[in-house]
Amino acid sequence: MNPLTRPLPPPPETLRRGPLREGAFPSRLHDPRVASLLGIWLGVAFTTCFVTGLVSHFMQHPAPWLRWPSRPVNLYRFTQGLHVATGLATVPLLLAKLWTVAPLFWKWPPLRSVAGALERLSIVPLIGGALFQLSTGIANIAQWYPFRFFFTVAHYWGAWVTMGALFLHVGAKIVVVRANVGPGREARAAQALRAGTTDRISTPEPPGGGLSRRGLLAAVTAASGVITVVTVGQSVPGLSDLAVLAPRRPDLGPQRLPVNKTAAAARVLTAARDPAYTLEVVGPRPFTLSLAALLALPHVTSHLPITCVEGWSADGTWTGVPLRALLDQAEIPHGRSVQVESLESGGPYRLSEVNPSHARDPLTLIATGLHGEPLALDHGYPARLIAPNRPGVLQTKWIHRIVMLP
Repeated sequence: MNPLTRPLPPPPETLRRGPLREGAFPSRLHDPRVASLLGIWLGVAFTTCFVTGLVSHFMQHPAPWLRWPSRPVNLYRFTQGLHVATGLATVPLLLAKLWTVAPLFWKWPPLRSVAGALERLSIVPLIGGALFQLSTGIANIAQWYPFRFFFTVAHYWGAWVTMGALFLHVGAKIVVVRANVGPGREARAAQALRAGTTDRISTPEPPGGGLSRRGLLAAVTAASGVITVVTVGQSVPGLSDLAVLAPRRPDLGPQRLPVNKTAAAARVLTAARDPAYTLEVVGPRPFTLSLAALLALPHVTSHLPITCVEGWSADGTWTGVPLRALLDQAEIPHGRSVQVESLESGGPYRLSEVNPSHARDPLTLIATGLHGEPLALDHGYPARLIAPNRPGVLQTKWIHRIVMLP
């Protein structure tokens, strides 16, 4: 007999207490078909979050071989809004799924074979990863960081672990899911019964009061829908009045635009207000502009959103000098990237690389005004970067230097 499938000695019956005892989970909601449907929905939601999360990560931390386009203007707004909305809607799905499959965590005997033990152990990174991703993601949306690790990196690697565990879990459970969901499931259920998975095939729902299986699925769907409706307004134009649970309203803040990091928090109040402020552009023909000289240059207007990793986005009407005009004056070649530097003394996003497609886009500005007013300190006065299809953390504020990269 295969040592992996050889039955292990059962533990003493005296240990069968609490959730291990027979009949500890009498609810009719602990049903394989309900679990399978919730699992499918979770798989779709987590895959959507994973794909859109990769877009966000590689936009913020671009690989040398990857250059994101500047158009369409609202691409990042769409992907990041979808990422956060899907993640929030996943919360009731995950809780319902864990409730539905709870009896499987307490099966008796706990370890029937080495293979069974390995299968049960394999769900630890899946459940742990899912809870980690959702809890840290929600904390990031609320800008609450009780943890010591850098959220962006941890969330990225946590996503790979979770999706890898999900892939393995789907492979292990695909027969059970197919036996419980979709056309022809009766025949597949019979096949699964012959294969010995008798405890994983849905049975007719017994009569009784309380929430039915269909009612549970409807309640979970409604909960996900309500969460979406009351939060998605932070990223979808025209729905801001519905965003009663969203941490950001896109129309609230200085100059009617939200702010994540103020000038005081960035410790740039003195430097930004310094009458001797200059903007330095370093290229084959470097030059320096005083604030008066910068304001005297021809200005244009761009209508562009600010979109942050927390999921909120807001439209702004920006005025400023096209970045490509400054690059041309410094004789920086068209195919070269540039680095913009903030007056901030530190922080992971004090420096930001602008690739050629963004640097040469006519909508990309070194902005000095917002909504027809001089730029507020908290929005980056005296000058900030604003470019299409770019995460908010890379729309560098309080710029004082632009440097051509090798």
